[in-house]
Amino acid sequence: MPLNRDWIGRVAPKGDPVDVTRNDIRRFATAIGDQNPAYHDLQAARELGYTDLIAPPTFLIAASTGGGSGGFIHDPDLGLNYAMVVHGEEKFDFVRPVQAGDVLEMVQRVENIQAKGSNELLTLVTEVTSNGEPVATVTNTIVSRGTA
Repeated sequence: MPLNRDWIGRVAPKGDPVDVTRNDIRRFATAIGDQNPAYHDLQAARELGYTDLIAPPTFLIAASTGGGSGGFIHDPDLGLNYAMVVHGEEKFDFVRPVQAGDVLEMVQRVENIQAKGSNELLTLVTEVTSNGEPVATVTNTIVSRGTA
């Protein structure tokens, strides 16, 4: 069953803000094997000019799939069978790094749905802010296998 093209341009319901903690950052950095001191050591981050630990760029991957934003990739009206999904690509455009103490709010929209062979590409764009200030834009392309 093809994805519902009526969803192009739709904005997800706003979800709860995401409080970013030092432990969240440390755990994520450890999980991806990144030992950058600015992700683990407060003094190292401060020596680089930050007020607190900063997060690795891919920390915002949750934003691209609806984490905290309410999201909608699991909404049955979209028609996405998550069991048939593979990761396509993602892009992060940062205004500044995510830091411990940020309270992230995410607004996600369906940018595009297009057929590629027997697959469909679902492009989601998520605007990430903290305390009303822009942090980043996350663009994520999800491949829906065999639905075109």
